[in-house]
Amino acid sequence: MDRLKILGKTTGSRRAFTIVFALLAVFSLLAASCGNDDGVDIGDRGTAMGDGSLGIVEVEEGDAIQIRSLEAITGDVAFFGLPIDRSTQIAVADYGQIHGFDVDTGTSLDDLCSNDGGQAAAQIIVADEDVVGVIGTSCSGAAVAAAPLITNAGMVLISGGNTSPALTSDLAGNAGPNYSVGYYRTAHNDLYQGAAMAKFVFSELGISEAAAIHDGDPYTQGLAQAFADAFEREGGTVTGFSAVNKDDTDMVPVLTEIASGSPGALFFPIFQPAGDFIADQAPGVSGLENTVLLAADGLLNTNYLGLPQTAGMYFSGPDQRFGENVNQSTGMSAVDFLGEYETRYGESPAAPFWAHGYDATVLLLDAIKAASWVESGTLKIDRQGIRDYLNGVRGFQGLIGTINCDNFGDCGSSKITVVENIGGEENAETSISNVVFSYEP
Repeated sequence: MDRLKILGKTTGSRRAFTIVFALLAVFSLLAASCGNDDGVDIGDRGTAMGDGSLGIVEVEEGDAIQIRSLEAITGDVAFFGLPIDRSTQIAVADYGQIHGFDVDTGTSLDDLCSNDGGQAAAQIIVADEDVVGVIGTSCSGAAVAAAPLITNAGMVLISGGNTSPALTSDLAGNAGPNYSVGYYRTAHNDLYQGAAMAKFVFSELGISEAAAIHDGDPYTQGLAQAFADAFEREGGTVTGFSAVNKDDTDMVPVLTEIASGSPGALFFPIFQPAGDFIADQAPGVSGLENTVLLAADGLLNTNYLGLPQTAGMYFSGPDQRFGENVNQSTGMSAVDFLGEYETRYGESPAAPFWAHGYDATVLLLDAIKAASWVESGTLKIDRQGIRDYLNGVRGFQGLIGTINCDNFGDCGSSKITVVENIGGEENAETSISNVVFSYEP
């Protein structure tokens, strides 16, 4: 298409202006008739992000934009996933319409906190080509199976709960073995959490020998290894590194093996119910009577903190001292959110990452807004544009604080705290806020 050029100097006459406007009108019509290389009509898209390379989702007038929530909402780990799922529902309501179109989360799906659960739910999601993004999963093990399916379908997966380094990177520029392009998270990378607990044990508790137990899950194994590596860097000695099965009830054999190294501390970043049995049986194993017991955010919930055998334990997890933090896109503060949550559900969030789920949802909605436009009454959403927006997130103010996304989808805060369980069911909520150590690299 030849470039049009206006020659000469305008004089202010009606004729001159007529010629200019006529030429501009012709140019506009010619530009509108030109598509991009892959045939996507970009005539009315304006500044919407994306190049159409992953396809365009069309939402007809009267229909809703489709996103999904994929969390652990049943079983022993429901306490962990339900607050994130609920935060997604609240965020969608707070955000409102996008370019005049409602957002529909559909029926919440269950990742079952397992590889199989993540895979099964992801297959349901990708069968619906109208879905543009997913908030989830709660558990890293579920994401290992779900992320490749969802991202390969051109959608994005944004987690408020996954923390395994394998899903993003080693924080040194190398992708994790389970990294997928199109995967993001507002939760922290567990390399930070492992370092925080190691520093707390070595420097604050003055313990130089420690052991760790995991259950083979990408989250538990990754965090246990992160702790062990960081503890040795601190100058400590790892006396044992063992695994249990998630459905084990008799922990004595593994605990006896651990006890042979006489550790001063035992870190077991696992889930319930296995975590219940370790805390209950460890003090009765010879050599572990005085060993300090430590766990992580997988057990940092009011149910576990209320168990009598967990009194005095230490737990690492995301820094939840959000104060008056406000999400810049909705204007909702952390305080306002907790009030809304209690009004809707009659209780406080039972576990951490509720704010991370809220911010993850808002980031997805912002990305959809930035990558969409209305053309002849139809909303068009550029899948690649959603990723382009998320890749460029810098300095976003959310409930969790400032959010910056790196090249591997790590967007969350690196702030970690350690809390001490006061003990007693009546003190469970208070214990979640009983911070005894703070870590920020």
